[in-house]
Amino acid sequence: MDINFPLILVTLTFATGLIWLADRLFLRSRREARLSESSSGGTGSVAGESAGEEPEGAKEPYLVELSRSFFPVLAIVLVLRSFLVEPFQIPSGSMLPTLQVGDFILVNKFAYGLRLPVLGTKIVPIGEPERGDVMVFKYPKDGETNYIKRVIGLPGDKISYHDKTLSINGKVIDSDFVANLPPVELREENLEGVHHNILLNHTRRGLEGEGDWVVPQGHYFMMGDNRDNSNDSRYWGFVPEDLVVGKAFAIWMHLESWVPSFDRVGLIK
Repeated sequence: MDINFPLILVTLTFATGLIWLADRLFLRSRREARLSESSSGGTGSVAGESAGEEPEGAKEPYLVELSRSFFPVLAIVLVLRSFLVEPFQIPSGSMLPTLQVGDFILVNKFAYGLRLPVLGTKIVPIGEPERGDVMVFKYPKDGETNYIKRVIGLPGDKISYHDKTLSINGKVIDSDFVANLPPVELREENLEGVHHNILLNHTRRGLEGEGDWVVPQGHYFMMGDNRDNSNDSRYWGFVPEDLVVGKAFAIWMHLESWVPSFDRVGLIK
């Protein structure tokens, strides 16, 4: 079962903040009153207490101390992760050759508008996904699993994919041969000005993944750059706007066999 990290982060931030606030408003004043009473009770130390030791009940409880220490850190992480940048790791080869298994990427969370953590509701519109963007979104079939694909179709577009040829609104999308990498062919696709590499496997034929689609309003049509090895909109449909997470913009590390590498660091095309 996948761990819902955003929900855990929000819960911990809320809980530690509530404890810290309750202490500031109510509990600390009571502790200070007890300390004042004990110190004004005489010139000697309080019975049963060593000199210089705070009386019982005047000390800050451990839970309060822990919450006071962790709340600012959790709050900063929550803001950064929810509204600015979130890290992800690539688990599959559906975006080869653009993204490799083991790539650690950064996702811009405000490129498509500010959203509430956990709920995903857009509260401040800033921008919209553009054709050619590499986008992270929640898998429409469960609304929880993070997927990453390239934006192919925008609302209202007519998408066609036949014989490994992509067409958008009746226009064939050009791709130039780069190299043979058996069993696949490396090509450079020009997606209306967005140049990126794709992989085509000409040994795989048939009608699998072929069809014609019209993208509904408020939805997007997604495809992987590894065209014959990608579970995308050709098979499970469109991505609704409320499942959009953000725009992937950079690779910051690659991890393979527990040895980190920084050879692939750079912007995502």
